[in-house]
Amino acid sequence: MQSFSMKRIQQEPFFTWLFLAMQTVTFALGYLLPTDPLKNAGVLYGPSVVFLGEYWRFITPIFLHFGLMHFAVNSVVLYFMGKQIEQIYGHTRFFILYLGSGILGNLMSFAFNQPGIISAGSSTSLFGLFGAFVVLGFHFRNQPGIQAMVRQFGLFLILTFAFGAFDQSIDIWGHVGGLLGGVLFANTLALPQNKGQYSIHIRILSGILCLFFIIFFLMYGFKKYL
Repeated sequence: MQSFSMKRIQQEPFFTWLFLAMQTVTFALGYLLPTDPLKNAGVLYGPSVVFLGEYWRFITPIFLHFGLMHFAVNSVVLYFMGKQIEQIYGHTRFFILYLGSGILGNLMSFAFNQPGIISAGSSTSLFGLFGAFVVLGFHFRNQPGIQAMVRQFGLFLILTFAFGAFDQSIDIWGHVGGLLGGVLFANTLALPQNKGQYSIHIRILSGILCLFFIIFFLMYGFKKYL
């Protein structure tokens, strides 16, 4: 009985629940408090990174949102897509994939947006999950179930970019960086039970490219302010 319970717990998408809980708590605090210290200290804001050394701002924006609709849409997408990705990739890989994609998305936003732009939201990480689905579709082209999921989320990805082209409030650079991060991290990590499907050369190259983009985005972003 104890072994069965432990196995059931291990199959639960607990990092998906954790990330959902974190962004729910931060949103609720911001909604209830007269001022929002978490948002003020946590959104992506280039001058604070460059001149005050607040590097945590590349991570904390993943759990902060502007308004109820922003929070609700991202939470619904995380709920449905996070459960599937965590089940497929496993808990540890999902954890790295989600946070790594979000950080790379925020780094690209820092590098290419105009100085002083404020940005936040889990969409950088969510686009990383889209990227992970793209990688699955590439490596498992002969599996109809995976291809169906890739088409489903691929359509959502295309529509999101289409709407983003006409909405100046959407951080396109953050989305692109998150998608890039998802592809690179997913290729580097591979799947726990299907590593043979992934070329070792592609995995190494993806890891090198990931490190290169992290350094490049940081240097390019700092260049705007110094």
